[in-house]
Amino acid sequence: MEETPVYLFTGFMDSGKTTLIQETLFDQEFGNGAKTLIIACEDGEVEYDEDKLKKINAKLFQIENEEDFTEDLLHNINLQYLPEQVFIEYNGTWEMAKLLEMNLPDGWVIVQSLATADATTYEMYLNNMRAMIMEQLFQADVVIFNRCDDNTPKGKFRRSVKALNRKAQIVYERADGKIDEGDNEELPFDINAPIIELSDADYGLWYLDATDNPNRYNGKKIKFLALVYNPEKMQKKGIFVPGRFAMTCCEADIQFVGFKCKYPNAKEIPHKSWITITAEVRVEFAKEYRGKGPVLYPISIEPAEKPEDELVYFS
Repeated sequence: MEETPVYLFTGFMDSGKTTLIQETLFDQEFGNGAKTLIIACEDGEVEYDEDKLKKINAKLFQIENEEDFTEDLLHNINLQYLPEQVFIEYNGTWEMAKLLEMNLPDGWVIVQSLATADATTYEMYLNNMRAMIMEQLFQADVVIFNRCDDNTPKGKFRRSVKALNRKAQIVYERADGKIDEGDNEELPFDINAPIIELSDADYGLWYLDATDNPNRYNGKKIKFLALVYNPEKMQKKGIFVPGRFAMTCCEADIQFVGFKCKYPNAKEIPHKSWITITAEVRVEFAKEYRGKGPVLYPISIEPAEKPEDELVYFS
């Protein structure tokens, strides 16, 4: 059976999903006239022009209520329209799990997920409805922050997404539609210091930056307070993971984040102990990363006291 590509658009209401879909279809001539079905699950400020959609062989189907968004309805829609490509504009207040766990019609395959966020309101949502807004972004392949300006805290926005969704590509778009390259964020530590000393407040940012830009730290020396992950099965391999527990979204989303550390005497480092480690970072292949990434080689390891706050944060 021939596959029907499905493009999923998520994000809160009025974050720009409808505009992005129409720009994709009209300006980029996406699909070259393929029979397109748009499933719109909310009414925002921008409306679809159905007459224009007809000219590009596209049709609109609207679903207003979450309880109506069912597997049976999608299967019936598929039989009725027989689309060659599908665009789903998902409602920003509906549970993502409902869609992601659903059995889509035969042949439908989600090939790309894009999330939009209004940069002028994102910080407010992040502070007051963090779990709900992050649910819309955590599976996206691309997250687009639109309506950006010179005062947009791009680094903070990037960290909030990357903490939960490290694979996401982040795009910043200004009000005129132009793309801003990078986030131009200044790091709070001296990357050119002989030894980069990380405070607890720095650790989360360093971890994300080293994940995204490992070559930036290749050959650098790093020093930080760490909790040791070193169960017996790892000790025999001469490796352990120094890291920290980090809060990504809420208390329910606390995870241990750290990098592989090669140390012949790993069995001497007790599991769940606290240490201050100074290590050289080398970018090399590791099966745990499924590719290349930062691997630590200890220069010194000293016992340390547990900090008052064991958690680190990404903001």
